[in-house]
Amino acid sequence: MAVLFLKLLGSFLTILCLVLVKPHTVSSAVIMGLRNHHNNHNHHRRPMLQANQSTCALFVGTWVRDDTYPMYQSPECPIIDSEFNCQMNGRPDSDYLKYRWQPLNCQLPRFNGLEFLVKMKGKTVMFVGDSLGLNQWESLICMIHAAAPRTRTHMTRGDPLSTFKFLDYGISVSFYRAPYLVDIDVVHGKRVLKLEDISGNGKSWLNADVLSFNTGHWWSHEGSLQGWDYMESMGTYYQDMDRLVALEKGLRTWANWVDNNIDRSKTRVFFQSISPTHYNK
Repeated sequence: MAVLFLKLLGSFLTILCLVLVKPHTVSSAVIMGLRNHHNNHNHHRRPMLQANQSTCALFVGTWVRDDTYPMYQSPECPIIDSEFNCQMNGRPDSDYLKYRWQPLNCQLPRFNGLEFLVKMKGKTVMFVGDSLGLNQWESLICMIHAAAPRTRTHMTRGDPLSTFKFLDYGISVSFYRAPYLVDIDVVHGKRVLKLEDISGNGKSWLNADVLSFNTGHWWSHEGSLQGWDYMESMGTYYQDMDRLVALEKGLRTWANWVDNNIDRSKTRVFFQSISPTHYNK
């Protein structure tokens, strides 16, 4: 399961970077919806979807082994969290790191960290969401750092906002932790998930040049993993409701915020929904 998660994460991050650095290669609008095929152990050997052969469908393809991978070594990355460092935690194999996404009828250029730094000079890239966004944030920084290990950097870790700066290029790569995207307020000592309010979180996203959002897993959590005590919708408090209904309400609030606050001629917006569960069983 962890292998599939890392591959899906890698494909999304690779394509996100491709859109930013080589926009002529792909459409200006990218919506990602990868299907879960983890029940088939040969899932990487066959196309996940069917495509029009005359176009470059980035999300239609297969996983191929590439012995030049991985693009960075976890022990050499200054930012990777210990819980994401599989080898340090005793994982004996590493072949799962040697796969890259191969679209069915076109070639993805290999990620070039130096090219990314030059073309994104002076920009701010922000990942917003849960641990999926955190993984993408750390992975992008690790790939860039591997390509330019001598560039000056500065990192500020905080909650909800952490930022890694490549000082010689004026680039900021940030992660804003917001598992539900919408706001959570504390009311009389209780955590209230506000399904129609995103203003508290949203004010921190306004100046980014690239926004990559994700949400999904936390909406189904229960018990000690549940991140709220009550939900609020249209002025009414709920101890619970259909989680898919709540997710839809939250995503509508997020989409309306994007429409009303983001100038899409200046800011690129990406969204990735729920991924396969990536915890070891």
